[in-house]
Amino acid sequence: MTGTLIGVGVGPGDPELITVRALRVLREADRVVAPAVALDAVGRAESIVRQAAPEVRIERLAFEMAAGADARRSTAAGAADRLVGWLDAGERIAFVTLGDPNVYSTFSAVAAAVTERRPEVAVHTVPGIMAFQDLAARAGAVLLDDRQTLTLVTALDGAADTAAAAASTERAVVIYKGGRHVPEIAKALADAGRLEGAVLGELLGLPGERIAPLADVADQPASYLATIVVPPRTSL
Repeated sequence: MTGTLIGVGVGPGDPELITVRALRVLREADRVVAPAVALDAVGRAESIVRQAAPEVRIERLAFEMAAGADARRSTAAGAADRLVGWLDAGERIAFVTLGDPNVYSTFSAVAAAVTERRPEVAVHTVPGIMAFQDLAARAGAVLLDDRQTLTLVTALDGAADTAAAAASTERAVVIYKGGRHVPEIAKALADAGRLEGAVLGELLGLPGERIAPLADVADQPASYLATIVVPPRTSL
């Protein structure tokens, strides 16, 4: 028998934002697994499922959240080695992940490693609400209208991509993974005339949540799970 691997997006943090489809898939799965920094630690994705569907049993996969492609591949390989045993037994496995499994997710690396080992395994994904959607809704920020465009960038290495994306005033910009570089990001947006209206959201729906105008918190540290939305600049 050949099993099935399903990446399930559980949203940014608030258990009310997990979709009906995600809940159904989790309840129907033979096994639900969640990445965790240690086997005795509850990961963020797991905590969302525990609140939304406490009857679902979750098994943890130790997953080193390290930067760099090599570290990511090594960790994904270890997770895949464990998953293939269950998949070989024909199990339907749901792998839960924050946000959406197809956007900056640990699932993509794990799925690639599983496919490398077992090309015949079916891999599917269940989309999830992303942090920038939740942040825009709660900040009352309209991101797109008419012919405007949206660019999603990361700021792991600084604000260079932010500056390039912000150059067009008709473009909404979403910035992920920029917690360490908030002051630099704020300066890049200010230089482009885009700081006004920019909003930072951190740990949305989770303990320690913070939502504020970026200009008000530009000198404060932020965590890895920080999102910044920059609406297009419109003239009335």
